[in-house]
Formats: sequence, C-alpha cells, structure tokens
Amino acid sequence: QVQLVESGGGLVQAGDSLRLSCAASGRTDSAYAMAWFRQVPGKEREFVAAMNWGGGSRRYADSVQGRFTISRNSGINTALLQMNNLKPEDTAVYFCAADRLGPGSTDAVGYEYWGQGTQVTVSS
Repeated sequence: QVQLVESGGGLVQAGDSLRLSCAASGRTDSAYAMAWFRQVPGKEREFVAAMNWGGGSRRYADSVQGRFTISRNSGINTALLQMNNLKPEDTAVYFCAADRLGPGSTDAVGYEYWGQGTQVTVSS
C-alpha cells in the first residue's frame, strides 16, 4: 500500500505561481509513475500532468503545457507540480496519483493510489 498526501494549494491571483507537493509513504521501495489530475464540482476528473516510473517521459494536458512542470524528488518520495502563470480556469481540486511501474498514463483508471486532494483557487 502507498499513501499519498498533497499540499501546497491555496488562493492566488491570476498570473501567480504555486507549487504542489505529493508526499508518498508506505510501500515506496518500488518505482511509481506519478500524475496530477484536477476536478471541479460537476465535472469529471481531468488529466493535468504525468511522469512515467523511470522519470524519462512526461506528458501534459494541452491546457497547461508550457505553464506547469511535473517532477519528483525520489530521495524523499515526493512528487511536485510547479504551476506558473495561473489562470482562473485552473481553479480545481488537484489530486496526486501513483501507479507502480506505470507508463505515466493520462487516464485516471491507470492509477491505483490517490491522495485526498488540495484546493487551488485562482482569482481574476
């Protein structure tokens, strides 16, 4: 089992930056693909960014390409999402997800472990 805890969300203005963190604990002896998804009330969970288990492949949603960067600090089992030039449409609850030895899928069903989410609100 792996437990994921997100942090770093908050209320910011358009154009600001935030960095989300996802701390993993439990069975972290294997390599995991990590991803970030987001969800607003009444809508399905939306892919944001993913990194494969080896870290050599990264994917981004078109809406965040060039503004968001996914990375990991394997030494402390933490995945990061750097979000720059935030827009009001980025407002959502952001979820971290992990999949053991995964390819870094853009589909939520490809992830076995999920965090509880952290709220990001961007005002105009």
